[in-house]
Amino acid sequence: MTRCSNQGCGQEFNPAHNPDDGCTYHSGGPVFHEGLKSWSCCQNVNKPVLDFDEFMQIPGCTVGQHNAAAPKPQPASKPAQTTENLSMSTSADGKEVYTSGPAASSIPKPMDAVAAAKVLAPAPVEEEDDLQASVAPGTKCRHNGCSVEYVSDEVSRKEGGEASECTYHPLPPIFREGSKGYLCCKRRVLEFDEFLKIGGCKKGRHVFVAKARPQEQGEQFTDCRIDHYQTPSEVHVSVFGKQADKERSKVEFEETQIHIDIYLPQSKRFRKSIELFGPIDPQASTYKVYGTKVEILLKKHDTRSWTILEKPQRDLGPISLTFGVGGRTGTIGGKELVLDDTNKTRATV
Repeated sequence: MTRCSNQGCGQEFNPAHNPDDGCTYHSGGPVFHEGLKSWSCCQNVNKPVLDFDEFMQIPGCTVGQHNAAAPKPQPASKPAQTTENLSMSTSADGKEVYTSGPAASSIPKPMDAVAAAKVLAPAPVEEEDDLQASVAPGTKCRHNGCSVEYVSDEVSRKEGGEASECTYHPLPPIFREGSKGYLCCKRRVLEFDEFLKIGGCKKGRHVFVAKARPQEQGEQFTDCRIDHYQTPSEVHVSVFGKQADKERSKVEFEETQIHIDIYLPQSKRFRKSIELFGPIDPQASTYKVYGTKVEILLKKHDTRSWTILEKPQRDLGPISLTFGVGGRTGTIGGKELVLDDTNKTRATV
């Protein structure tokens, strides 16, 4: 078996059986600008995201054959002059590697982005593997920089096992003025493919299922901002909360209400039950937990337009009901009205 080198794929395939539609990948390159991350080939389809995990989950936009050839490096734009020097060296496979060093000038300079992030960021609380939890074979380690897949407890978890030692990055990635790396180590590269190959700088255990963290100071309930927009058949709800625990956070659906329960870092928790403006199909409604928010998809039971998300406690009067136009920048404008029986009567009066 050979591993595909197309960006966004990375699957193993049999070169003897390589159909024309077997690979879904990104034909362009990654674009990092002012904290946003996207692919140049599908920026108009897949909107830029802030979280690196979300960026890695953006689905490919091109269908074709798997590729066994090494990816061709794309010319990188010259990074702007920075307050630190970058020394260049050549790795064993002939790639250029850039490492940050101290500035040549002795004149005091502003703190760079990497140092500022280390100073301002709180000490990281690393995840621990829940050894009592069962793991499905093929589950990847959650650590940055580690691509080991779970085989069995004997191989992947037991101390001294064939693949039990994890080499990873304890801090998140940073992209700054063309250079790419991790906050926990000094190595910087220009090419995205080389960034994915940066070896971890710390050794420890794999984390296949994160252990629930002990609540040292008791649980604190907090508020999260909620936004929504709608189409004729769905209501899209965004609950904004960073680094929600994917294993413990959940959303429960009923025909006339939803129950949101999100576990956040530092023993914080957001809980809210919402009585909805209209009925939904609980079986067809879904949710996903991302790095910066929880996305909830409510499947409407009928095609009426919702004036607001929550059912009002009083009559709102003759309000015009329109559907928003979904776009990259939010909900703008309106489409043809879809009214329920009550509002149809009002509109004809």
